[in-house]
Amino acid sequence: MRNKICLLAAASVFATATPAYAGLGDPIVLEEDWTLDIQATTRLRYETVDQDNALGNADALTMRARLGAEVAHKGFKVLVEGEGTLALVDDFNDTIPGNGVEPFSIVPDPESLELNRAQVSYSDDGFTGTVGRQRVIMGNARFVGNVGWRQNEQTFDAARLQVGSGPVKADAFWAISQRTIFGSDSPNAKFDGDFIFLNLGADLDVVELTAFSYIIDYETRVGWSSQTFGLTASSSIPLGAGASLNLSGTYATQADAGGNPTDYNADFLSFSAGASVAGFTLTAGYEELGSDGGTASFQTPMATLHAFQGWADLFLNTPANGIRDYNVSLKKGFTVPGIGNVTATVVYHDFDSDFGGIDYGSEVDASLGFRVGPVGLLAKYANYNAKGFGVDTKKFWLQAEWGF
Repeated sequence: MRNKICLLAAASVFATATPAYAGLGDPIVLEEDWTLDIQATTRLRYETVDQDNALGNADALTMRARLGAEVAHKGFKVLVEGEGTLALVDDFNDTIPGNGVEPFSIVPDPESLELNRAQVSYSDDGFTGTVGRQRVIMGNARFVGNVGWRQNEQTFDAARLQVGSGPVKADAFWAISQRTIFGSDSPNAKFDGDFIFLNLGADLDVVELTAFSYIIDYETRVGWSSQTFGLTASSSIPLGAGASLNLSGTYATQADAGGNPTDYNADFLSFSAGASVAGFTLTAGYEELGSDGGTASFQTPMATLHAFQGWADLFLNTPANGIRDYNVSLKKGFTVPGIGNVTATVVYHDFDSDFGGIDYGSEVDASLGFRVGPVGLLAKYANYNAKGFGVDTKKFWLQAEWGF
């Protein structure tokens, strides 16, 4: 504990006491063709969870700090970054067994001290290769992401190759370990296996296409092993007068792989249409994670799941009967005197099962984000109204973040 407190205190003092002058965070020139880039971030968050069950309401005040250094020489870079999370108010179930606070609702931000990233990379004219523990976000993070919303980031022990030439680009990624959000003291801190992810994209001006293949073969978490193949298409159509129509669609199919004892096949469908006019962005969407007759369903165990199917996080694991998510969002950016740019977002979800005709419930989400000087501030709310799945759940967050 003392080491965790010292790391967080040092990073916090360094970040908050350093004046935000021009050039802060710029690489330091060591000598010809050699630079040193110091990177630091702090994030303070209050989260409360109120559920309609016997669990006590959760109150969590957590602080996350990251401190890293990157040395660059021509196209080569070496990056090492540590990450620590401290619970200042710990009336919540942090998912660590035996921590004595299980009667509370879950807030999956346990205290942790870990090596977040340690990687070597080389880039040159449309080519980037990276080896080591690294952050990986593929596409919109629907299948592979860093789970950036949680305090402890998800990273991978992996080798990654990204190449691009003209309108064509490819992204190949092989990992042997998934370093989860559950912290260094958790029995679920990491899951080992063979994970092979491939993206092949083409920008055809009118439409952008990405074909993908995600093979997940866990050593011990075999019930989550799967093979997924799919295609995403997206397009942005100017409407004149600064307005645009944004369209996107994805289809994928998933089956069991590796040692998974369940023989199943399930489909994934996603469609969205959004229009941006006069600073407003209105988007309507549909997402379906299918079910194989109620036996098993389409799963995405490496995704940034908080960004999809509601911020209350009721559907982090897809129910066996699958899920259909009908959603609409409205986003508006505006200027407030004395504050500056403010972004407000409201989202509505209606959830049904893919198999069995179950009305799961609905959810309303809202957020307000802005900056005060170098500090990013966020207020966020989620309200899930349960019918055929889970329990009524309300969550609220206040967050401040600063870094360079």
